[in-house]
Amino acid sequence: MVYYIIVTGGVISGLGKGITTASIGKILQFHGYEVTAIKIDPYINFDAGTLRPTEHGEVWVTEDGGEIDQDLGHYERFLDKNIPKSHNITTGQVYYAVIEKERRGEYLGKTVQPIPHITDEIKERIRKVARKEKVDFVLVEIGGTVGDYENILFLEAVRQMKLEGEKVIFVHVTYVPSPSTLGEQKTKPTQHSVKLLREIGIQPDFIIARSEKPLDKIRREKIALFCNVHEEDVISDQDLENIYEVPILFEEQGLSRKILEKLGLEKRECRMQEWKRFVEEVKSFSEPVKIGIVGKYFDIGSCKLSDSYISVIEAIKHAAWANRLKPEIAWIDSKTFEKCPEKLKELSDLDGVIVPGGFGLTGIEGKIRAIKYCREHNIPFLGLCLGMQLAVVEFARNVCNLKDANSVEIDENTPHPVVSFIPEQAKILHESRYGATMRLGAYPARLKRGTLVYRLYGKDIVYERHRHRYEVNPDYVDVLEKGGIVFSGKSLDGLLMEFMELPDHKFFVATQAHPEFKSRPMKPSPLFDGLIKAARR
Repeated sequence: MVYYIIVTGGVISGLGKGITTASIGKILQFHGYEVTAIKIDPYINFDAGTLRPTEHGEVWVTEDGGEIDQDLGHYERFLDKNIPKSHNITTGQVYYAVIEKERRGEYLGKTVQPIPHITDEIKERIRKVARKEKVDFVLVEIGGTVGDYENILFLEAVRQMKLEGEKVIFVHVTYVPSPSTLGEQKTKPTQHSVKLLREIGIQPDFIIARSEKPLDKIRREKIALFCNVHEEDVISDQDLENIYEVPILFEEQGLSRKILEKLGLEKRECRMQEWKRFVEEVKSFSEPVKIGIVGKYFDIGSCKLSDSYISVIEAIKHAAWANRLKPEIAWIDSKTFEKCPEKLKELSDLDGVIVPGGFGLTGIEGKIRAIKYCREHNIPFLGLCLGMQLAVVEFARNVCNLKDANSVEIDENTPHPVVSFIPEQAKILHESRYGATMRLGAYPARLKRGTLVYRLYGKDIVYERHRHRYEVNPDYVDVLEKGGIVFSGKSLDGLLMEFMELPDHKFFVATQAHPEFKSRPMKPSPLFDGLIKAARR
């Protein structure tokens, strides 16, 4: 028997449904149940691969090459398991599949309609995950907020699942604001949100109330009365300094016990001691380590966002905590260094610098200047994907004396294309096939013994996740190596440069991969761990 927990959201987006979903999964894991999770994204895009990071945050890459909303990253980090791309369902995927079936005549001449054909496709995709994974619980997070036009058919599909006899629990995450001019928590937004959900035919079993401060008894009673739930099923989810404390908060309120009771399941021994000890230890770390992220996706309108680099942020935290340090992260817009080069000296105030991945021309020269400053001033540096490509460009220009060297992504007419297309990508781009056509997912690399990267990983072959179209140009490898770069990891055929380092530097390492995607709270990425250790020294 498979049990489904459906997580919906109300009032506003960005409440933390992904953290809530992952945390519910974690507390069920504490009790010995096998858990997996699905993220439903109601947008028409087939996947997240063509979305800019400032739209929905970073694009998460799965082991099998899926480009997914960032919430799948929360699931993997909390549950400590790889989740495949089939666990992401979008409106685009569903309609595409239904139209393909109609073209093949599989509906036998029937009129194809949103109900039942679209909802049947949604249900089949959810159930297919349950059949394949052989788990006790499948958590399904439905993106957006109740009342959005675009997610109505997904809500209808899960309503039907319960009607059809599936064991389903509904968890609704809402916002309880505390306007500063009033000085009290207001439940009316939650009441209206649940009213909309009930109009669709879904009665929530639990309400997770997101708020700045813990929910008091008066607000619990009011939400219970007007939303038709028991008071004990209103769960407070106040702001916490550390997101990994949320499962503990839920367990303290008995959420796992209540879920198991509603489903008639046994309450097993709770084994959360290691997780709780980890969270408590983190609170005690006081020695700071300051890491700068030199990025280009921080600004959207007048706002500054960090979600574009959420996995990099979490990987920094994991590595800092493993070294008993308190991470302090500085957000640095690379465009600043293009307008005001004199601000580069501010990098000297940092213990380490990361230049993460990205695409396009904006902010590129600012990133190159930051890399040059780190190299010349011996500041610990880690380059990720584009960060490695630009480290090669900087080195080619300023050490190998290859004037105007560049990546062909940035300047297709550069006299020294030290970073160029992966061969098969040229044809793909010529045909404007951008969706799911990059080098995606986990690929092996053979590490060079005696290098820093080899010491960090401690093995000959490693698998890291990739998302890119460009690589170090093989025609320039010799000249770069003569200049002093050590390519410490290559693809198994030796053609693609996967890792690089500068031996005479405190820590100057870069990779074509995205190691941040495999970092876990108690299992930090080796490269991030190496950066933090160097930063501490």
